[in-house]
Parts: sequence; structure tokens; C-alpha cells
Amino acid sequence: MSAEQAKAYHQASAKGTDLEKYASLDALSKIELDLGRMKEAGTVVRGKLGHDPDVKLAMDAKPPKATIKDCVDLSEYRIYDTKAKKVKPLPPEQPVRYVLTVKAERWDGGRWMVTDINPQGGPEC
Repeated sequence: MSAEQAKAYHQASAKGTDLEKYASLDALSKIELDLGRMKEAGTVVRGKLGHDPDVKLAMDAKPPKATIKDCVDLSEYRIYDTKAKKVKPLPPEQPVRYVLTVKAERWDGGRWMVTDINPQGGPEC
């Protein structure tokens, strides 16, 4: 899902991505909200996110569940203003490294689906 989310953020749109294959409606709506804000602001993302995930599985749950706490690194992540045609700095309150928590469930057919995501991030890591 991370690769598909990156595609969406690079164009401020989920069009042409396969996000719906990996994200439930609840998780997808949070991403779409973020994309809408980006589109309204005239921004897209350049560069890439660094990841250092820690995965906890609950395979005995019905359905099986996973909690991913990912230390996201924004050091190579750039916000690009499409109108001004230049890179904008990250907001001063935005930490360069922060914890992103993702919840997933194993649905019928054995496919893992992201059911909840916090695209705004959590505490620094």
C-alpha cells in the first residue's frame, strides 16, 4: 500500500493507483482527505519517505489483525508547490521523523487490508 500511496501523493490524486486493493473504505477516506487538502493547496510530493516498521500480529484474532508502528523519515520528502513551481519547506511543527500507526486485517482470500491509518503522524521517533 505504501507504494500506491506514494503514487497518489506524487500527483495529489488516487487516480491511476491501486489503493482500493490495499485500503478499506475507512483508511482510503483518510488518504482521500489528505489528497483533497493537497489539491486545494496546489501541492504534490517529491522525494520519498523512509520507513522503519515494527509489526505486531494477532493471528488468533477473528479476523487476524496487524498493528504497524512505522517510524517515518521525511528527510528526503519534499512538498512541491505546483503553482509557484518550487519546493516548500515542511511546516515548522512537523517532525522529520514520527510514528505512523496503521491497522490491518486479513480478509477472506488471505489478503491483508489496511483498515485504519493516521496520515498526520504521531509522536517523534
